Amino acid sequence: MPYNDELSFNFLTPTKVIFGLGATEEARMEVRALGGEKTLLVTDEGIVRTGLVERVKESLGDLCVGVFSDIPQDSGVHVVNGAAEFARSLKVDSLVSLGGGSVIDTAKGLAVLLKEGGNLEDYQGMQMLDRPQALHVSIPTTAGTGSEVTFAAVVKDHDLNQKVLLFDYHLAPNVAILDPHMVSGLPPRITAFTGMDALTHAVEAVHVLERNPIADALALRAIRLIATHLHHSVENGDDLLARGQMQIAATMAGMAFTNAMVGLVHAMAHSLGARFGVPHGLANAILLPHGMRYNMEVCADQYALVAEAMGVGKPEMSEEKAGMAAVNAIEELNKKIGLPGRLREVDVPEEGFKDCAELSLSDGSIVYNPKPVYETEEVLKVYEAAW
Repeated sequence: MPYNDELSFNFLTPTKVIFGLGATEEARMEVRALGGEKTLLVTDEGIVRTGLVERVKESLGDLCVGVFSDIPQDSGVHVVNGAAEFARSLKVDSLVSLGGGSVIDTAKGLAVLLKEGGNLEDYQGMQMLDRPQALHVSIPTTAGTGSEVTFAAVVKDHDLNQKVLLFDYHLAPNVAILDPHMVSGLPPRITAFTGMDALTHAVEAVHVLERNPIADALALRAIRLIATHLHHSVENGDDLLARGQMQIAATMAGMAFTNAMVGLVHAMAHSLGARFGVPHGLANAILLPHGMRYNMEVCADQYALVAEAMGVGKPEMSEEKAGMAAVNAIEELNKKIGLPGRLREVDVPEEGFKDCAELSLSDGSIVYNPKPVYETEEVLKVYEAAW
């Protein structure tokens, strides 16, 4: 699906990105440059046990007035609201998030509540804010979500058992610090499915309705980096070169999809996370090849570009053959890094598909899918193919 003659788009990347070994040491300087004087460090208990929190606290010095670490794998609306009460009691004016997507998204929601007041439920939806939010420096400890540069925050409403989306240009962190030391201790399995999360962001950014040339350039470069370095990151967690390249890839994919959006695969993955607790990156890894097959008839040309970026496309191939080569390469990459290929392997019950399919149709991501999805039965077929 080539760009049309009437192509127009917006592209925004407001986040300053700092990359390098030891870049975490610049956290204090960046908070001070933004005007922060009382900083809350937002993290989770798993990160606390690694010792990384102490390194960041040391960098922040007396700017750090507290640590909030009560954040589960799937952060909840109630978690963000509780964090806001704690932060207000300390009179903080800035946030440093240290963690994966759940931690960073919690900090994004917290930044809104510190500036606007109220509860997180008051701001769900798109473009609900009209001014910058509380200062936020993000230090990701995974290479996958891209949340350190995106305009979105996704948290779970545990009462309704569904994901809540906030999307606003004012949600992006002010600064993202990418330090390979911060991801070097990530376990192989988490390294694998967070890396596949980044790959899914990049592939969907290339094929969605809002795709644009700048997002394509970032996404295709991210795909090339992931195809080259993900398995090295999984096999040798101390390979700082591979770790750093994966961080860059995840951030580039984040910049791409936050401007171009994502599609069916993300809508379905969100639903699996909400209903059955499947980690988001793992759900994406399993669903991505099947979502691509569903979309193949309308965007084989984009998938041919994906194949080229992954090193499996050949000049003599038709676009559809190259596109299928990309799908097969992604399935092989899943196997190579030790991830399951079927939903049954992660304990998703087949009888839960109808509920997930209905939930997927109400997910905001699905409207950007290149092939329109109108019926529950269409989503069901993709879930069944992945089962």
